Amino acid sequence: MEQLTGKTAIITGANSGIGLEAAKILAERGATIVMAVRDTEKGEAARQLILNDNKEASISVMKLDLSDLASVNGFADSFKRQHNSLDLLINNAGVMTPPYSKTKDGFELQFGSNHLGHFALTGLLLPLLKNTPGSRVVSLSSLAHKGASIDFENLDGTKGYKPMKFYSQSKLANLLFAQELDKRFKQYGLQSMSLACHPGISATNLFKFGKRDAPKFLKTLMHNFLQPPDMGALPTIYAATDPNLKGGEYIGPDGKGQRKGYPALDTPHTSAGDEAVSLKLWEVSEKLTGVTFDFSNASAQSFQKE
Repeated sequence: MEQLTGKTAIITGANSGIGLEAAKILAERGATIVMAVRDTEKGEAARQLILNDNKEASISVMKLDLSDLASVNGFADSFKRQHNSLDLLINNAGVMTPPYSKTKDGFELQFGSNHLGHFALTGLLLPLLKNTPGSRVVSLSSLAHKGASIDFENLDGTKGYKPMKFYSQSKLANLLFAQELDKRFKQYGLQSMSLACHPGISATNLFKFGKRDAPKFLKTLMHNFLQPPDMGALPTIYAATDPNLKGGEYIGPDGKGQRKGYPALDTPHTSAGDEAVSLKLWEVSEKLTGVTFDFSNASAQSFQKE
């Protein structure tokens, strides 16, 4: 098992589910983990959970609210003051099928948090990623991207909102972003790579019923037929560490329908293959977030939206 001693990893949403399991595994391999979480109290509890099993773990908690661009900027500034390199950025956090709501910046919550927040975070951390040879960005997509589309005329949901449709759109955006980012890394000859992965269908706390947890009988069914979070995290670990990957790959479980199993190369749905959509999404994302990626000198600039 490859050791990661001396390497630094940011994992968004690391206080539960797949993010927590990925933090455990990477910490075991010696990486310095930064748990980027919205609720620092839950983050500290998760950190202690890891330390209980691994007293040597190097792990810290930092506040990051992906639904608030001011928080994203603040996190990036704080991290850059404390670190001069970044080996792994795992864009893991996400919200799934909430009632219609908006972020602090007025974006539809799922598109704003799942895609735009991570887009801005990656751009603002680009200087460190570029300056760290072999760095990787891993973005979590989903089987839900299949058949999805980016509705540029209704990104904020004001012309109609269907929770699952907008979740699928955000997961397609994650995949398009990961692919386009890797193309640009290669275009500029950078020693960084971007990859996407998905956990299959994993029994995490994304499966909620309003503000309530799933009923006990349904939890039992979920755990019988869905992947547990530690298995769901394996595609993330594979994408983050496998030495044979070149960048641009999409990793998922190898079982029937890619719902369960061990990590392997997967093929994105054709909906993720439209270059024009990918380029338009990038341009729109820069405009909405106010974050531009400058690959030539590895600086990301933040400017005020009009």
